[in-house]
Amino acid sequence: MFKGVHNINVEALKQQIKQWLDEDIGSGDVTANTTIPAQSQAKAIIHVKEEGIIAGIPVAQLVFEVVDATLSFTAKVDDGDFVSKGTIIAEVEGATRSLLMGERIALNLMQRLSGIATKTNQYVKAIEGYSTRLVDTRKTTPGHRMLEKYAVRIGGGFNHRFGLYDAVMIKDNHIKGAGSITNAVKSAREHIPHTMKIEVEVENMVQLYEAMEAGADIIMLDNMSVDMMRTATEHIKREAPHIIVEASGGVSLNTIASIAQTGVDVISVGALTYSVQALDISLDLNEKKGGTN
Repeated sequence: MFKGVHNINVEALKQQIKQWLDEDIGSGDVTANTTIPAQSQAKAIIHVKEEGIIAGIPVAQLVFEVVDATLSFTAKVDDGDFVSKGTIIAEVEGATRSLLMGERIALNLMQRLSGIATKTNQYVKAIEGYSTRLVDTRKTTPGHRMLEKYAVRIGGGFNHRFGLYDAVMIKDNHIKGAGSITNAVKSAREHIPHTMKIEVEVENMVQLYEAMEAGADIIMLDNMSVDMMRTATEHIKREAPHIIVEASGGVSLNTIASIAQTGVDVISVGALTYSVQALDISLDLNEKKGGTN
């Protein structure tokens, strides 16, 4: 159902959808239930009102499936497809009341995921030709991380860690708490399995040297100028080429190409998920097949 393997747990997603539907429908859709006959059948078209990359077609299908298993969902495009304004991306057919109960949740999810995929694709295109990898961050909507990170992959980007549990990332507050970068790296190394990497965030060259000496696997250059970033990257590549270099902070579509030119391996962009604009997608009933409303 979902393209590739993108850490989508379908059963867990179904449970989330049930919760979201319960929040929206509550004891029942009073408008649909009092204005539309129970026997009314219809076909709905889902179409885009602006161009972009589509993400979330399987999610919308699951929403309608959870609302009413008798609904028929037909995808007209695949996740990852670029579509123009007016494109019909899916059709749903069945009980009119059920179509309207699933409409808002399905659209909300597809709009946000498509917005993320579209924005990610813009960043990916901005660094075409460079070996640098674009990744997301943990700046995701609570409860939606699995889907939002899926949308980043659909847009051509890659995922950073999924949570606090799958990688060590030592940031400024960890350094303050541990007393130094050296202390933090040493302590982490003593407790984690050999398969887990340690990343250290640095803001200047002094911290960079300490992180390298301490044995960091990944060094994040945080909010550095492009010139300092280039100097730092060249030093790491010369002295410790096994270390992965990540750039973060202040990255925009206007600056990402110049950052990639410094030779960093990874650029992380929180804006891919936390401040993205949703793609405009609508659902319209276009064929009534029984009853009146």
